[in-house]
Amino acid sequence: MIPCICIDDKNRPKEVPPQMWIMEGIEYHITHVQYFTKQNNIQGVYLHEVKIKNCPPYEAYRLSRFAFKEEDVPKLIQLMKDCTELNDIDINKLLEQELVTHE
Repeated sequence: MIPCICIDDKNRPKEVPPQMWIMEGIEYHITHVQYFTKQNNIQGVYLHEVKIKNCPPYEAYRLSRFAFKEEDVPKLIQLMKDCTELNDIDINKLLEQELVTHE
């Protein structure tokens, strides 16, 4: 599990109830990275603490909603490599587009 901090909880889709939504400033732990979410063709993550269930088309939280400590970035990269949906994806390009770090 990779620790992260929510930096953007705005624009919750109406299909996702508040109890399944994330809160800015709260620490979460990523358990899986999905390269393309069905709704927006963006990187999505599954969290240990909260899950989107039965809210089509939403099934994951956008990666850009979270920030990471510098020391956790290598672990995040390894998790991305381990997730089968990322086969043949340029992870460096993905990180340039979506990854935010914090202290």
